[in-house]
Amino acid sequence: MKRAPASFFIGAAITLVVLLAAGLSLVWTPHPIDTLTVSARLQGSSATYLLGTDAFGRDLLSMLMVGARTSIAVALVAVGIGIGIGLPLGLLAARRGGIVDEAVMRFNDLVFAFPALLSAVLITALMGPGAFNAILAIGIFNIPVFARVARGAALALSSREYLMAARVAGKGEVRVTLEHVLPNIASLLIVQATIQFSLGILAEAGLSYVGLGAQPPLTSWGRMLNEAQTMMAFAPQLALYPGLAIVVTVIGLNLLGDGLRDMTDPKLRRRLA
Repeated sequence: MKRAPASFFIGAAITLVVLLAAGLSLVWTPHPIDTLTVSARLQGSSATYLLGTDAFGRDLLSMLMVGARTSIAVALVAVGIGIGIGLPLGLLAARRGGIVDEAVMRFNDLVFAFPALLSAVLITALMGPGAFNAILAIGIFNIPVFARVARGAALALSSREYLMAARVAGKGEVRVTLEHVLPNIASLLIVQATIQFSLGILAEAGLSYVGLGAQPPLTSWGRMLNEAQTMMAFAPQLALYPGLAIVVTVIGLNLLGDGLRDMTDPKLRRRLA
């Protein structure tokens, strides 16, 4: 009987906790983050403020919960852009070959030449900083990733007997792709989406840290780090908590992706059986 690796359960547990915290922040937080309490500024952990407060008297736990929502939303939409555009491009390149394949691959190389941070700088110069522009920059960078994965997986399946049989039976290429190719590469896409999701959270934090991501009044882990950098000497917890949140979330998603890869890889799956 097949069993999932430990990394899958650990990663799934961490990811579930982060998602629950982000979801809960939609309806409840221990304290409202838009209320400034100057008399409670820079307090340590207490029964009232479990993780303490920032320089404006805002509850750090509440800000972490809301920050998780922002980071997840940005990363999720960015991954959606990557799949929505990259997947069809990759399948088209694998199916058509020739000049279409060459054009798609050269487009991928062009996009890869501009990392998400550099893309955000270019987009910000034209449109100004903001969460939408961060989503756009990260999403554009995700397109060639999913295009390459989809193209490589589709090419590996192109000579399989069941695809040939489907074509002989009179099925069109679109139907063959939807009914036979996509289901067989879905596991690879899910694993890659998990990995890109973690990278999206990391990229969003980096963009917000340098001022190109979420802008006030939005709260994000990257902005919390940015605001804490001038108070590291006397209030290191302001940077410690959002930094730990980013690290733990990324590790959890990477463990989840590794576990999914081990479960879907035929060679590794036989070892786990």
